[in-house]
Amino acid sequence: MRRKAREAALKVLFEVDVGRADAAESLERTLGEERLSAGAAQFARQLVDGVLGQLDLLDGELARYSHDWSPRRMGAVDRNILRLACYEMRELPDIPAGVAINEAVELAKKFSTAEAARFVNGILGQMAKAPGEHS
Repeated sequence: MRRKAREAALKVLFEVDVGRADAAESLERTLGEERLSAGAAQFARQLVDGVLGQLDLLDGELARYSHDWSPRRMGAVDRNILRLACYEMRELPDIPAGVAINEAVELAKKFSTAEAARFVNGILGQMAKAPGEHS
């Protein structure tokens, strides 16, 4: 359930980021196309709203751990996968960091490249190791 919700959220975040789509319209359309359960749709909404509501904070966090790669220099898919996982690690204590990282790596494998999956894993792994910052 949550994997499909993450995929739907990623699609919406990508459309908003790259296509400058309206978030609410994109979310409703995507949820309709994906035919998610009520629980999965609610989780997708939470992810989209949470990421978009904390975009500057999340991008600052990503910039801190990606060293030579500002979020704007990252590929759009990778950037939005990282934003999703960073949000989960920061704001959803019921999701262990390892689960958020694994799910992000799987999204990268599916929607980006194997190299991107390693990149995502490396950044999120560093974030998870930071003392007291992420669960």
